[in-house]
Amino acid sequence: MSEENRERAEVRISVRPLVEYAFSSGDIDSGFRSATAMVEGTRIHQQVQKTYGEGDQKEVFLKREIPFGDLTYVIEGRCDGLIQTDDGWMIDEIKSTAASLDAMEGDGKPVHWAQAQVYAYIYAMDHGLDRMTVQLTYVETHTGTERRFRRMLTLAELEVFVMGVLEDYTPYAALRLKNAHLRDESIRALPFPFDTYREGQRKLAGAVYQAVKEKRKLFAKAPTGIGKTMSTLFPSVKAIGEGLLGQIFYLTAKTITRTAAEQAFALMKAKGLRMQTVTITAKDKVCFQEETVCRKDACPFADGYYDRVNGAILDMLSQETVMDRAVIERYARKHQVCPFEFSLDAAYAADAVICDYNYIFDPRVSFKRLPEEQKRQTVLLVDEAHNLVDRGRDMFSAEIGKAAFLELKRGYKGVDAGVQKAADAVNKFFIELKKEMGEARQKQWQEQPRELSELLTLFIAEAERELLAPKGDPGLQEQLLDAYFASQHYTRIAKLYDERFLTYAEIHGGDCVLKLFCMDPSYLLAQAGKGFRSTVFFSATLSPMSYYRDMLGAGEEDYSLSVPSPFSREQLDVRIEPLSTRYRDRDDTRDALVKLLHGLISERKANYMVFFPSYQYMRMVVEPFAELHPEVGIIVQDTGMAEEERERFLAAFQADNADTLVGFAVLGGIFSEGIDLQGDRLGGVVVVGVGLPQLGFERNLIRDYFNENGKSGYDYAYVFPGMNKVLQAGGRLIRSEQDTGVLVLVDDRFLQRHYQGLLPDEWKGFTVGRP
Repeated sequence: MSEENRERAEVRISVRPLVEYAFSSGDIDSGFRSATAMVEGTRIHQQVQKTYGEGDQKEVFLKREIPFGDLTYVIEGRCDGLIQTDDGWMIDEIKSTAASLDAMEGDGKPVHWAQAQVYAYIYAMDHGLDRMTVQLTYVETHTGTERRFRRMLTLAELEVFVMGVLEDYTPYAALRLKNAHLRDESIRALPFPFDTYREGQRKLAGAVYQAVKEKRKLFAKAPTGIGKTMSTLFPSVKAIGEGLLGQIFYLTAKTITRTAAEQAFALMKAKGLRMQTVTITAKDKVCFQEETVCRKDACPFADGYYDRVNGAILDMLSQETVMDRAVIERYARKHQVCPFEFSLDAAYAADAVICDYNYIFDPRVSFKRLPEEQKRQTVLLVDEAHNLVDRGRDMFSAEIGKAAFLELKRGYKGVDAGVQKAADAVNKFFIELKKEMGEARQKQWQEQPRELSELLTLFIAEAERELLAPKGDPGLQEQLLDAYFASQHYTRIAKLYDERFLTYAEIHGGDCVLKLFCMDPSYLLAQAGKGFRSTVFFSATLSPMSYYRDMLGAGEEDYSLSVPSPFSREQLDVRIEPLSTRYRDRDDTRDALVKLLHGLISERKANYMVFFPSYQYMRMVVEPFAELHPEVGIIVQDTGMAEEERERFLAAFQADNADTLVGFAVLGGIFSEGIDLQGDRLGGVVVVGVGLPQLGFERNLIRDYFNENGKSGYDYAYVFPGMNKVLQAGGRLIRSEQDTGVLVLVDDRFLQRHYQGLLPDEWKGFTVGRP
């Protein structure tokens, strides 16, 4: 069959990822450079583009179809500049660098030339030109110094080059197309992996599919035990098979909910699904080294990473569909590549990615190389979405302290004058701030201190220069790198600062710390999710719905869904014990609480979990309980438990335990949500208190902010987040149609109308005990 008549598959790709694949090069330890590029890139591009002449163009969109073998590539991108010269049109590619241009070897990086030459080829072909000039413009970030390199290339030379790039890329593209074909065939034949839908499960699945189809957000409140993970993943998988989606991101707050998503994909795989999934594990957990030091001189998996990663990706994608932590680690060791960076690179090629919220919403670590076209074909499934409110506040807040800069000023004296001077300037800013604070030791104001952002920008430039050619000892470099990243995050957040923020400074011991505090993350969360086809926020405890729609950035056109519980009220014995658990009353009611707990577990042999609002309160009750009832087996949550310790805690809750077991844990902790103890593994849950966060400075700032904006500030800052913890803890009990148990809510406030209004319907048939 002739080349012209052969059916070709289409590959759509942007110029940058194409050449980055073909010219895999770089240093894995230079993440700080890419961070700077994100902050400084726009400013530097604009600085250069302002020098263009009247007929010159900037940010020129280019696109062309290029047949190659059995494929047709649709290549597109935006070149930085298109400049008229005496020799005709010239492509200008602008790159920023922290390194000294005087020390630059050669005439620029091959990958940068590659990008410019692909743009030149597209433009020359589109306009019938027989030659083009390409130019690289390098700019030093901290001095603004510019240096340019030019090459005149014929169309024939450009064509040979571009065809070589496509030849390098084609094995990867062909593998992706083959896998996509097998995926789509398997999806079309894929049945729902269970014999029947649970009550309400079909309704949720249908709503998810509709939201994806109509490019909307969905806020779904669905009860614990309904099978929310499968109800969101299955319709999303089907949408991929129908061409509505190209990728799924399943976002979680905790490791245990990541496992639920992996298990759901495993069930679908058993039914014939052939879909490539990648699970991203945190760097410090997956790192092969004893210490996580991402420098090529300290890690053999970082040294030469880009020379080996393409082969590793091709190997894994050709052999595997489920790429969890164990699979990632196996191929990373086989190809001697960093497992964390490897998982990130694999994620760009995967059909589904299971990862933490951070990789989409946090400006520090989000997937910045996701092309807009790919985002438009991606759904975000946000599990346990109630967690995203406070996580969002953390992601979009930033703090910086004096002590680190004082140490750097001292450490770099006689080592690097530029770093010393920049650190000293930041240190002096804090000295003046401490004087302003006086005896108050605290200050808050509505505007951000622009002087500090300017000083930190200068510090970043000096630190970056030193980190590229370090002179200090390794310990000092680590201090500098920590301060560098903190400064980067601060300046990035400073650019987002608006009326939803407040600035405050406090003195902690001998240190002075300043914080840009995001009180309302809703707008920035919405912006982070912008560009994706659809986002589904789901949880058993999106209650009240109006609060979560408000805090997670819903638009008027976005959908809401509340699925009633499929379980009967007879399965759950709900009791309210009106003891006061307020801080001031805890000493007085402790003995009554101990007596209440023993009375409950004496009713029948079972496994119980008791949740407290704090570790301190929990220990206050555990000690006398253990002393009075040594015959009762107890297990207690501790702070900072390792994964193995968490697994041992949960493993203790066996259905065939010979004796009663009582687990003591904290509300909002690792055991109060996301765990699944079905059947006789859990017979009762006690929730002590209404879960209110501890009264504190930041919570009061949130309260005052929402009061000023016409909302119930106390509810937004305290009641709604607190009751969410209660609902999550209580939700551990009934997980299937066969489960039964007793739920005891200990606090007199549960009898108040406002708190009762926040209880789920299936809890409202309660009985009231006696204090």
